[in-house]
Amino acid sequence: MPANAETLPTVLVVDDEVRSQDAMRRTLDEDFTVFTASSADEARGLLQRQPVSVILCDQRMPGTTGVAFLKEVRERWPEVVRIVISGYTDSEDIIAGINEAGIYQYILKPWSPDHLLDAVRNAVEAQALQRQTSRLGLELRTSTRVLRQRSAEQMAQARSQFDFGRIVRSPGSPLDAVCAMAERAARYDIPVLVLGESGTGKELLARAIHYASPRLGGPFEVENCAAIPDTLLESELFGHKRGAFTGAYEDHAGLFQRADGGTVFLDEIGETSPAFQVKLLRVLQEGEVRPVGAARPVPVDVRIIAATHRDLEQRVREGLFREDLYYRIAGVTLTMPPLRERVGDIGPIARQLAQDVATEIGHPGAELPDEALACLMAYPWPGNIRELRNEIARALALHDERRLVASAFSPRVLQGRSGTLQGDLQPAIPRSGTLAERLDVIEAMILRETLERLRWNKSHVARELGLSRVGLRSKMQRLGLEG
Repeated sequence: MPANAETLPTVLVVDDEVRSQDAMRRTLDEDFTVFTASSADEARGLLQRQPVSVILCDQRMPGTTGVAFLKEVRERWPEVVRIVISGYTDSEDIIAGINEAGIYQYILKPWSPDHLLDAVRNAVEAQALQRQTSRLGLELRTSTRVLRQRSAEQMAQARSQFDFGRIVRSPGSPLDAVCAMAERAARYDIPVLVLGESGTGKELLARAIHYASPRLGGPFEVENCAAIPDTLLESELFGHKRGAFTGAYEDHAGLFQRADGGTVFLDEIGETSPAFQVKLLRVLQEGEVRPVGAARPVPVDVRIIAATHRDLEQRVREGLFREDLYYRIAGVTLTMPPLRERVGDIGPIARQLAQDVATEIGHPGAELPDEALACLMAYPWPGNIRELRNEIARALALHDERRLVASAFSPRVLQGRSGTLQGDLQPAIPRSGTLAERLDVIEAMILRETLERLRWNKSHVARELGLSRVGLRSKMQRLGLEG
């Protein structure tokens, strides 16, 4: 036996003729660790004690046949590669038992040393390949389970992050009805049109719809149609082929292709030209895009959520927006009310923005006392949440204190506060919304003015307004005037 026998593959020779055992041992001894057995019983005992890679078994043995023994080996030691040796070319037992016993190779006597050595080498390689395949299969199954688990966890995290409940608002906010309708529409694969002024959170609502829909596992792609000229918008949305135009040095997959299986959010769709609207309508009707310069269309499966600050019905009447495209994208229409029409939301939104912006810019953090919130709530915010965010970022950048007092805000916001209740109230009253919502705005303005004038002395405010302290506290909480 070689000195490095422990590192060599092991072969078991089962033959009742000692001369055959010795001949096979001499042939294999340099490349393998060879064990011998003269009977099936002796071979069983050795297999129980010693791992074996390949077994060479003579067909004719006392008390059994090679095929019968190798059937038993297959059941008890299936990893062993089985080779049967016989001098009978037409043995029906061997031919019938090859598949049943899982015999790797059938060698006829008289065998040549080179043939036998090659057969055993190939058997060892086959065993190694089988083990590697099994290991890779196990790793693949494990990896697949891990990826599925991670994917499920990521989808759950995304769904939680963009849940409708994460859209910051006060109890009884006008947004409650919008979110409830959006959540119902999210369940079904129909297009959604979101209307509202710039900065009201249309994209945030669109993300919530996507992650509450059956498409949450797919991509969510965003494009601002007003930010790109029509010639580039077609390439960006539908893709292009190499050489389609000057500068097209390689194929480009458009946003619709990248979003396949998911959602496309087309912001400011009201700014697109009638010529582009025709191309977009075809995509939505046919479910396929034709990249610029391509000979054939590419099928895509996307859900469309479009948004605009324009009055699309008016633009349809004016001939600036295609009527058929309007009805194609407006399966469900949602309207995001401006910030001035949901004054009660300003408090919780401002507090959340203060935390988020402080983290982003490295500010130690800021608190917004009631007086500062009252100042913010008195301003009409024509730029909506985007303007509010910029105002808070400015105040944090220019003041290191943890409490942002009203004087930290810009003169524009401070002037808006001082003039709220001076003169006619009509400009501050929202022109849309239910009667209860519009009365809430007026009530909040009166309550805020009284709080400021009486320096937030709640006992005096309650007495002046004819309220109990409990009733005053309830109104302040409902209107977002107190945390």
